Amino acid sequence: MKKNIMIIDDSALMRRVMSDIIDKTEQYQVAYTANNGLEALEILRQSPQLHLIFVDINMPKMGGVELLKIMKQERIEIPTIIFSSSAERSSAETIEALSLGAVDFLKKPENILVNMGRFREKVMNVFAILERTDDESTVIVKERTQKKRERSQIGRGKLVAIACSTGGPRALQEVIPYLPSNLDAPVLVVQHMPEGFTASLANRLNDISNISVKEAAEGDVLENGRVYIAKGGSHMRIQYERGQHVVRLGQDDPVSGLRPYANYMYESLLQSDYYEIICVVLTGMGADGTKGIGMLSQEKNVYVISQDRESSTVYGMPKMIAQSGLSDEIDSLDKVAKAIINITGVC
Repeated sequence: MKKNIMIIDDSALMRRVMSDIIDKTEQYQVAYTANNGLEALEILRQSPQLHLIFVDINMPKMGGVELLKIMKQERIEIPTIIFSSSAERSSAETIEALSLGAVDFLKKPENILVNMGRFREKVMNVFAILERTDDESTVIVKERTQKKRERSQIGRGKLVAIACSTGGPRALQEVIPYLPSNLDAPVLVVQHMPEGFTASLANRLNDISNISVKEAAEGDVLENGRVYIAKGGSHMRIQYERGQHVVRLGQDDPVSGLRPYANYMYESLLQSDYYEIICVVLTGMGADGTKGIGMLSQEKNVYVISQDRESSTVYGMPKMIAQSGLSDEIDSLDKVAKAIINITGVC
């Protein structure tokens, strides 16, 4: 039996395009459409059997953010994907929507008919959220050796490096605000997002956190008690020069469609002077981070925290870390901040 999808958008063209994409699949069908959030809410209150909702941010009468607020109040729990643009207002509202429970967002192409192929691919990738399996795959938690503890005294300071993708903005909201302003380490974050969205994410997290949060900029010198979020559309690497660790942003090609790419961040830390690197892998599709952390663990003193299956929106990236035997610790999302603090300490 096909799974039911709802499309909410004031654009008749978008509704038609989405319906054409979805109805051609074997697993899904568009069961309902609505012109705005108000119409959608009337349908949702009738408790239809829905598996996923696509909703536009900006619509007349009721937009996506307001709809999500009411859904949260009325405990209407259906996975929701936001349609967004890269405009400043839209990007800020997208981050707010993700904090309210939307599991991911799709950036609308400027000309959907010209960019149909790429947009169709993005829509199909979203459906991986519905296909999460709860298989009991074996995971390995490694033991920290005495040799690693001896090596940990070489170098200066500690660093936290976080990677996340689908569900990441909401997950970060459950981690970053719980880190203290005097955390004895800088924090790097690679969240898979296009250009125009990470500044809004950084601003929102900064507003609700004690620790300082910013979108990383070229030449930033890493400081303890500060969070640096990789700029959307740029790879972030860390370079050690003149006794300081400096952010370097790159425009080299995306990897598997990803820029920023977490593996590049982790690989760049091979040349760092930190004596311990705490790698944290949160919810997300794919395996970004596994290769880089694997390389890093061969040369550096690394402690790896991965999010558990139950609290992940998509158990892809943290699952690959665990299955690769790289995890020192597997935690539910509400325990990740405490785990970070326990390892880094405060100054």
